[in-house]
Amino acid sequence: MAKKSMIEREKKRQKLVEQYAAKRAALKEIATDESKPMEERFKARLELAKLPRNSSPTRLHNRCQLTGRPHAYYRKLKISRIALRELGSMGQLPGVVKSSW
Repeated sequence: MAKKSMIEREKKRQKLVEQYAAKRAALKEIATDESKPMEERFKARLELAKLPRNSSPTRLHNRCQLTGRPHAYYRKLKISRIALRELGSMGQLPGVVKSSW
């Protein structure tokens, strides 16, 4: 049921994003600063391209902590709609009652 590999991959990406955040921000600042010479800005962009791809925050995905599912994700609960429904039906989520009629 659980896709642990995807969850672990996402955790690894999160670590990389945190690790390279300061360096990435500094390089972006240099690359977009119009007062700097063109060569320096270009060099900053090349350095930015050399950073690991997974260190970019846009590579992060919200994933269910139980199943690894990237769709229908509830941010407050950090689980998908399917996991929410299953846990609610079993009565394992406090304050959540799944009704059926």
